[in-house]
Amino acid sequence: MKSLVIGTLAATALFGQVTYERLLKAPSEPNNWMTYSGSYQSWRYSSLDQINRQNVANLKVAWVQQMPTSHRIEATPIVVDGIMYVTEPPSNVFALDAATGRPYWHYKRSLPAYNVCCDAVNRGVAVMGDRVFLGTVDAHLVALNAKTGAVLWDVEVADRKTGYSVTGAPLVVKDMVITGVAGGEYGVRGFLDAYDIKTGKRRWRFNTVPGPGEKGHETWPTSGPHANSWKQGGGPTWVTGSFDPELNLLIWGVGNPSPDWNADVREGDNLYTDSAIALDVDTGQLKWHYQFVPHDANDWDAVQVPVLVDGDWQGKPRKLIYWAHRGGFYYVLDRATGEFLLGKPFAKQTWAKEIDAKGRPVRLPNTAPTVEGNVIWPGVQGATNWYSPSYSPLTSLFYLTVWENKGWYLKGEPKYTPGNRYVGSVPDIDMSDDQGYGAIRALNPKTGALVWEHRTQTKPWSGVMTTGSNILFGANGGWLNRSAREDGEAYFFALDAENGKELWRINLGGTMSSNPMTYMVNGKQMVTMAAGSAVFTFALP
Repeated sequence: MKSLVIGTLAATALFGQVTYERLLKAPSEPNNWMTYSGSYQSWRYSSLDQINRQNVANLKVAWVQQMPTSHRIEATPIVVDGIMYVTEPPSNVFALDAATGRPYWHYKRSLPAYNVCCDAVNRGVAVMGDRVFLGTVDAHLVALNAKTGAVLWDVEVADRKTGYSVTGAPLVVKDMVITGVAGGEYGVRGFLDAYDIKTGKRRWRFNTVPGPGEKGHETWPTSGPHANSWKQGGGPTWVTGSFDPELNLLIWGVGNPSPDWNADVREGDNLYTDSAIALDVDTGQLKWHYQFVPHDANDWDAVQVPVLVDGDWQGKPRKLIYWAHRGGFYYVLDRATGEFLLGKPFAKQTWAKEIDAKGRPVRLPNTAPTVEGNVIWPGVQGATNWYSPSYSPLTSLFYLTVWENKGWYLKGEPKYTPGNRYVGSVPDIDMSDDQGYGAIRALNPKTGALVWEHRTQTKPWSGVMTTGSNILFGANGGWLNRSAREDGEAYFFALDAENGKELWRINLGGTMSSNPMTYMVNGKQMVTMAAGSAVFTFALP
């Protein structure tokens, strides 16, 4: 595989190595942003408070890095000691001066043909020691020299020809780099992998669709004409998970079963699709799972970012997970055991009567795709999707991007051919007569109750971030109707995290499909957001 590296990190004095100990204590280094979600707990919260509610209206563009790409940017940059590492889709990396945006080096990957369902995107890198780790759309995992961008090792994670790709940001834990895969719309069999950071040798693999002899295989057809449906069962793992070092547990979300919108060929609950899974990080052994949507036929996968919080629950201290799921329910789970604690709608949904006492949805009749078509809330985009939520320890609120939308769900005849789509029809994302709306919402995480809502002009395609000055940064999408690609104004904005009041906004003129982040360099707090094909960074004058 040929690639090109342009430049080198000449200012080596700036270069600082990331250790596992630093990652464990990442919240104590708010000047950096060292993992995809800011910390292993995935709060997407920074204690930086230089930009506050009184001066945020004075934010100005500090620098812009224009990327030579026609693909939308979904990456969250990593910043370590004044150096920013950010991916350029489909599978390239820039090392930039975090103060000015000046490039140090640019890794450009030469790619063969590949298959992706929803644009050739990349959500970011991971950093450990002197290495930067990148997943690629041709389903490889690559280690780059952090100073030069030179390739140190390059391993094939899966066969791209059958529909696999890697679009999520890796997560480094101990001496391993963890990566998931995408490809659920191509009938792949999902998994989560761990690789040695020095050699690239695979340490373990957990198959999210269990085969014969593995626990959970009985939730797939085991006889008859569909006895091999598990082989194309889906269950991709395409968004970065979280890690609890005390429990030694990796918490990760698993995507939809395949085919997406015709479940006739895969009777049963179809574990571990649409589930939260907890793995022993050293061995990859499953410790517990919780399935949000058994036998999903609506493509409401569970690839949201798990938010890990230690807190009081009904008078007792517990290790909790806050999780807003694509199907429209907000959940609280015990992360030591996976026990279901709470399930409450956070958006309009018409598919479940309730979540019962054991945590299983009680489905309403006529809520699956049909040949004639069926209108169901939420639509296939979900009430939320992969966009990162945030938790603020100052307000004790849970923040997320929300879509109020319905879909026209159709069921077609699925036919599996390796490397081709295996979905069973394609629903309409929105109904033209009632497209709903988008919003940023703040929930009381102990009850799921709505605290405040900030409606957006267009439906947001990006996540949120909170700071130590009680500011929330977010964006609207810039598309009024994604299927029609109607243009809307693309606003990046700051809200008061306590009440949702808008404090500042700027029209960046391009679609925003990323998550905001913040860091400090040379004594200045900076806030970064991608829009269109550019990365914008803001600071106070």
